[in-house]
Amino acid sequence: MKPHLTLSSVRRHSRMIPVSLVAWLLIVLTVPTFAQVPERVKEWFPKETIFHHNIPYAYDTLKKHLLDIYLPPNAKANTPVVVWVHGGAWMMNDKYADMGYMKKTVSAFLENGYALASIDYRHSTTARFPAQIRDCNEALEFLYNNAAKYKLDKNKIALIGFSAGGHLASLLALSNNNQVTEFYAGNKKPTFRIKAVIDFYGPADFMVMTAPGDPDMTGDPISTLLGAPPIKRPDISRLASPVTYVDRNDPPFFIVHGEKDESVPFQQSLLLQSYLSVSGVPNELTIVKDAPHYGVMFDNDDIRSRLFAFLGKYLVK
Repeated sequence: MKPHLTLSSVRRHSRMIPVSLVAWLLIVLTVPTFAQVPERVKEWFPKETIFHHNIPYAYDTLKKHLLDIYLPPNAKANTPVVVWVHGGAWMMNDKYADMGYMKKTVSAFLENGYALASIDYRHSTTARFPAQIRDCNEALEFLYNNAAKYKLDKNKIALIGFSAGGHLASLLALSNNNQVTEFYAGNKKPTFRIKAVIDFYGPADFMVMTAPGDPDMTGDPISTLLGAPPIKRPDISRLASPVTYVDRNDPPFFIVHGEKDESVPFQQSLLLQSYLSVSGVPNELTIVKDAPHYGVMFDNDDIRSRLFAFLGKYLVK
């Protein structure tokens, strides 16, 4: 949830009618090129990166139902993939968000032999929860089912998310071994499995995010996402909170949070770590001294070194 972004009111979402089969084939068969990538993005990746741009993952024409895939140069079959889930208070930004201040880490994924897939999802201002987690599930299922086509290893999938994206990445992974029909497009449970999660300052429990002195939290990002303040709809808050789904069968977590986060208190990550530890789920938490909600302070050598050690242990072993 970005502190520098203004909030907008909730609008009801009207989903577009899926395109015809012929039109959809034209979309899918279009050969993406690196030239289509925004100029600001190109510099974040190593030269000769193999890039697949704006792939429709939900078989419709919604711009928020697109994903990108970045492959290391000379990538071969069965490349481990890390799926990037962007932040933006669930109501703004796109699949390039957060990369700008994490440039070294973005480049390091490709340099260390990982594929990176970045997904978009519908904003809360056009579709309330659980639309966002449905989109994430659908995007991951698309990657799983099309892994061979894009030289990905469908059995080596990790998630990385930032702020609202950290929430969605955590919720996606923790609920994956549960039966939560509301989270699935067409009520069909996906078949993919997540091997590891990297969570940068994502909310973990909405019921303890209520602002002191303002229990209604009118117009804030969480209320916009849920359609009501958490304190007034504990049922939806629990459904949407990652800690609800923690059990001993969940994947390992690498968690990073800023000590002076003004949007998502670092206690949210402490709480998530406690749930994971009590359930016996391997986890590692780093509280970055004096760090705010987001920024280049998180793109440092120490965090990056431990992040790749974590992936080496839990994703590619």
